[in-house]
Amino acid sequence: MFIVMVSSELAPVAKVGGLADVVFGLSRELEIRGHAVEIVLPKYDCMWYDEIWGLHKIADNLSVPWHGSSVNCSVWFGFVHGRKCFFIEPHSQDNFFQRGSFYGFHDDPMRFAFFSKATMEFMLKFDKRPDIIHCHDWQTGLVPVLLYEIYARLGMDRQRVVYTIHNFKHQGVTGEAVLWGTGLCRPEYFFHYDRLLDNFNHTAINLMKGGIVYSNYVVTVSPHHSWEARFTDQGYGLGQTLAIHHYKFGGILNGVDYDLWNPETDRFIPSHFNVWNVEGKYANKDALRERLWLRKEFKPIVAYVGRLDAQKGVHLIQHALFHALEKGAQFVLLGTGGDRGINNHFWHLKHYLNENADCHLEIGFNEQLAHLIYAGSDLMIVPSLFEPCGLTQMLAMRYGSVPVVRAVGGLVDTVFDRDHSDKPPELRCGYVFHDADFPAIESALSRSIGLWYNYPKEFRRLVTNAMAMDYSWAQSGTHYLNVYEQVRCK
Repeated sequence: MFIVMVSSELAPVAKVGGLADVVFGLSRELEIRGHAVEIVLPKYDCMWYDEIWGLHKIADNLSVPWHGSSVNCSVWFGFVHGRKCFFIEPHSQDNFFQRGSFYGFHDDPMRFAFFSKATMEFMLKFDKRPDIIHCHDWQTGLVPVLLYEIYARLGMDRQRVVYTIHNFKHQGVTGEAVLWGTGLCRPEYFFHYDRLLDNFNHTAINLMKGGIVYSNYVVTVSPHHSWEARFTDQGYGLGQTLAIHHYKFGGILNGVDYDLWNPETDRFIPSHFNVWNVEGKYANKDALRERLWLRKEFKPIVAYVGRLDAQKGVHLIQHALFHALEKGAQFVLLGTGGDRGINNHFWHLKHYLNENADCHLEIGFNEQLAHLIYAGSDLMIVPSLFEPCGLTQMLAMRYGSVPVVRAVGGLVDTVFDRDHSDKPPELRCGYVFHDADFPAIESALSRSIGLWYNYPKEFRRLVTNAMAMDYSWAQSGTHYLNVYEQVRCK
């Protein structure tokens, strides 16, 4: 098959969150299986250009209809760690992608509406006729709308669209100017509940809703989150739309790049290990203590790696820190967030605990240190309020750090409680709690730390169970290919 990925992010050149990793990992898996994959991205001025090999301009005259006139674009091509990538660079006074940042501007819906339009013009005029156009998140929600309302009549009638929603919270709610800009026009047609009209703001259109309505299949990033999106408030107002289109909606768990995240070969850790020989993990634990100036004592290390924001349950993270110390464990945190108040709070906490030899808070992000924390910690907390998929728990298990997670989203699909799961004993790989309150996380942490101290052989078995779980892209790739085949036959 020939697949074109359309995305606003791609690791490592343009990465804000997990979307970037998914586009790269899935594209790589599909190529390994013999499929042709090309990725279309905006040409941001803030990309990591040193991660692109052979970047060169292939066209300087892609004319994109826009607001009754046109915008001239250049098209660039280069390889990102082996992936074939096209970058669209508009030459417009709006400077859509020359702003020093990927997101965060008042006209973001217009910026990515233009990108969607330019992508369709690129495929039309460069004779790209993929079997599947795979779009991601609200930024590309207009692609299937444009395909079926305009470009199907221009010779692109055999293309099919799969639309993956990574985060329902951000939907691209905007005004009718986007319709006039892209040439869709007809606000009286698109401002309809069955098309693009936002479910709660009857003066706005919703780009993510457009993606759901017009795509041939809609995927979110874990099976449990697909249920949450339909039946709880985690659909952020799109539950009814998903109910209408339930026959083409499902969840596929994200995968992990097991080449990059591999304790047998990881260049960022001093001692390699695997599920059959976990002794090397304890040398990494010593190295982690030495690097972070932690006391060298017979204690478990509890860790948190990730963003510091409300979604991640920061009040539970802080409470877990003090509870872990109270229960005789050490605690390590690596993370930063966009909220100044939360960041400042954790800086204050860092200074308060600065002299505590059983605790270290690293405010910021360091890729090398992240690898060492996964390899050297005994327990990894993921107390998210919502988590569509989550990679932290899967990476932790890969490195034998037993996850302690809240029962939401993809965490439900990947972590099975040692004491209470209905899974067979060999598939139980962590600890799960349900309520977003202090007693719940205390219970899970107490159970896990207690097992470490009192039943070391049982804890070791839990470590090997976790390491034996397979959350590589191999399984997820198969599920996506099944979806591709299903919609291609229509």
